[in-house]
Amino acid sequence: MTTTTTWTVREVPVPTTLEAPDAWLLLGANRVRTAGTVDVWGSADLADSPRAELAELRDVDAERTVRLVAVPDDAGDGGRGGPAASVIGEATVGLPVRDNHHSAFVLVNVLPEHRRRGIGTALLDAAAAVARAEGRTLLMTHTSDRVEPPAGPRAIESPTGAGRVCLDNPAVGWLQRTGWTLAQVDRRSQLDLPVDAALLRRHADEAAAAAGADYRLHTWGTDVPEQWLEEYAGLLAQMSTDAPLGEVDWRPEVWDGERVRAQERMLHDAGYELLVTAAEHVPTGRLAAFTNFWMPSHTDEYVHQGDTLVVAAHRGHRLGMLVKTANLAALTRQRPAVRRVGTWNAQENRWMLAINVALGFRPAGVNGTWQRPL
Repeated sequence: MTTTTTWTVREVPVPTTLEAPDAWLLLGANRVRTAGTVDVWGSADLADSPRAELAELRDVDAERTVRLVAVPDDAGDGGRGGPAASVIGEATVGLPVRDNHHSAFVLVNVLPEHRRRGIGTALLDAAAAVARAEGRTLLMTHTSDRVEPPAGPRAIESPTGAGRVCLDNPAVGWLQRTGWTLAQVDRRSQLDLPVDAALLRRHADEAAAAAGADYRLHTWGTDVPEQWLEEYAGLLAQMSTDAPLGEVDWRPEVWDGERVRAQERMLHDAGYELLVTAAEHVPTGRLAAFTNFWMPSHTDEYVHQGDTLVVAAHRGHRLGMLVKTANLAALTRQRPAVRRVGTWNAQENRWMLAINVALGFRPAGVNGTWQRPL
């Protein structure tokens, strides 16, 4: 526990329910994180619900999450404006359990009116202490810019040569001053729905013609059909190393059917649904490609485009476009209220970015991934 004359950093307990007496710390952390998301992106599309954050805290199969909050010393378990309103800063520490045992991912948010008082630094120090106690040797974090800056003296170039972050972003300056190094830049892209039906059909038909009869599509929801469980787990493991990583020290993830089922249970608890389309290579009966949407419960208007992968041996058949157009068509049928799809891609991933641009995705900001040794 770290104390100043005005506020204290506390670890968030795992409440039994969101109505439990000690849930106010989690609710307050969610309030601060949501405010930070809206401040950066101008909307709550990328925020998570309290229900999802509680499920994240409970889940310890693939990653253990520790939440920290900064609370004024005079708040007690109440505070003016209600308990949750007493939380003025929060930090999240993600500790991989099955793999990447060297790393910890940290995010820090402080309400704007309480910044420049040392709260963010104290939260980051407390988060680093948690990671160090777990034997981690590397911290990772993100900075976000709503618009990618032009090349010039007010921008930092990605070490990959693709993408930039803005030096005028206070978080960027803070990380630079405290020993962090930029490892990669991702582009955020957004597709406004409904997508033009003729455009979608044309891309789908052209991709199907290129793929030919050797590939067959399968679409499912959050729960993977037993037939494809281990195959899908293998694709998720491959995704962890096939996506461009720049200088990010991220090592192969360990996936099996058990981990997939554990993730499904967490998603059900969190109120998330998945929509997955995969391409089967008919001659071998193996999955050759997949893509997925993550659909949150806190909004009917936004979904996240998650992973898309084509197995190396099957590239050159336009399977990326094939599965993405099929999944978009399924989303349109199942969720007609959705108005926005967001996604992230490494700026150097020109192949996937080209598919997204062809479908109508537009640039909507950048994320920088930063690292610091412990």
